[in-house]
Amino acid sequence: MTENTTQARPLQITIVGAGLGGLTAAAALRRAGHIVKIYESSQIKTEIGAGIALQNNSLRVLKTLGLDRGRLQSVGFNGINAYDAVSGDGRGVVFPHFEKAKADGVNALTCHRSDAHDELKRLAIGDTDDGYTSAELQLGSKVVGCDPEAGSITLASGEVVVADVVIGADGVHSTIRKSILGETVTASATGWSCFRCLLDTSNLEDYPQLAWLKDGVEAPWNISTIHEGKMLALFLYFIRDRKLLNFVAFYNESKEEQEAKPWTRAATKEDILATVSDFHPKFRSLLDLPIVTPILSWQLRALPLLPTWIKSRALIMGDAAHATLPTLGQGAVMAIEEAGTLGVLLPLGTTPEQVPKRLEAFQELRKERGEFVNLQSQAQTDPKTSSWTSMSEDEMKVYLLAHDAIKTAEEYYQVHFGAAAKVDV
Repeated sequence: MTENTTQARPLQITIVGAGLGGLTAAAALRRAGHIVKIYESSQIKTEIGAGIALQNNSLRVLKTLGLDRGRLQSVGFNGINAYDAVSGDGRGVVFPHFEKAKADGVNALTCHRSDAHDELKRLAIGDTDDGYTSAELQLGSKVVGCDPEAGSITLASGEVVVADVVIGADGVHSTIRKSILGETVTASATGWSCFRCLLDTSNLEDYPQLAWLKDGVEAPWNISTIHEGKMLALFLYFIRDRKLLNFVAFYNESKEEQEAKPWTRAATKEDILATVSDFHPKFRSLLDLPIVTPILSWQLRALPLLPTWIKSRALIMGDAAHATLPTLGQGAVMAIEEAGTLGVLLPLGTTPEQVPKRLEAFQELRKERGEFVNLQSQAQTDPKTSSWTSMSEDEMKVYLLAHDAIKTAEEYYQVHFGAAAKVDV
C-alpha cells in the first residue's frame, strides 16, 4: 500500500481535539511517518469518570497501533445479558464470532474512559520506542476557525497554524464542522437522557442481594422495560478489574424539556430511584453499593446526517461528524475505525496535492457506515420501530463487529492509489 517513499516529505497534520478519536488519529498518522500536532482547548485534558466498551471492530484497529490491553485494567466480554426490568428474568446471549475474535486477540472489553485515554495518549505522544516521531499535544489551545482550502486553523490567541491536513476530532460542538459546512449545525434533542455514575464493587460479597451480577455470560447487562410506550433501561458493566461497575440509567423526557435545560446537570440517587420505581428490587438494590463519582444527568443528543464530512484539506470525524445515541456502543468505535482508515489512506509519500483526493476516499469509505450507526442507534430506542434496516439483529452484529477497517482501507487503497493505479494529483 506504500508509495515511493524515497526522500518522502512527511505531511504536516493538524488534529483539533484530544479525545479518544483525535488521539487514535494521531497515533495512526505518526506511525505513517507524518508530523502531527494536536490542539486541545482544555488546559488539562482528562476523560469523565465513566466506562467505555471497546468492541471487536475497534480493537482490530488499536491492535495495529500497539495497544497494550494490560494497561486498560479491562474486563473482557463476549455478549450481552438481557433482563426484563420488572420481572427480573433474563438470559445471556453470546455474540457471533466471539471465539475467532478471542483467538485473534481482539475480543471486546470494557474499561474506564480515562484508562483508554491514557493508553491512546501513550500511543500518540508517548515514548513508545517504535522509531516514529511522537505527536505534539498543545493544551489550552482553543481553535476558533479553520480555512479548509489553506489547511489552516486559527487559535483564540490569533495565531494561524498552516498544515497539509486538518482533522476535526473536536466533538459534538465542533468548530471545524462549521468551517466545512459553511453553517452551524447542532445536535438535536432526542427525548432521551441518562443518569450515570460509578459504583464500588470491590466488596461485592457484602451485598448478597446482588449475587445475580455473577450470573450469565461474561458480558454487560441490558435491563429494560416498556413504560407508557417508552423504554426505560439500565446498562451496566464492570471496569477496573471488576472493582467498579459502570451504571447508566436511560430515561425519557420531552424534547421541549431538554431544550430548556443544560445538557449536563447534577442529579441524586433519589432521582434515579424515582425514575426506575417499577423496576424489580434486585435492580434497584444496585444503588445500595457505594457511589464513587458524582451522579450526572446527561442529555443524549444526535446530529442530523450531514451533506459532507470533507472540504479540500479538512475533514471531521467521530462525534463531530455523527454524534448519536450510545445504544449500539459504537460511537467511539466509529471514531477509532475512522482514525485507522486515515492512517492507511495517507501513507508516507502522500503529497500535499494528493490530500483532497485522499479525503474524498475517506468519505467514500466511512460516511455510509457512520451514518448507519447514527440512524440505527436512534431507531433502537423506539419500541414500535426498533430498526429502519432489513438486517436481522445477528446480521447487524456481524456487520458492525466483524468489520476490519484497516483491511478494508488497504484493499481500497490498492485499487485506487496503488502502484498500478493512475497517479492522483
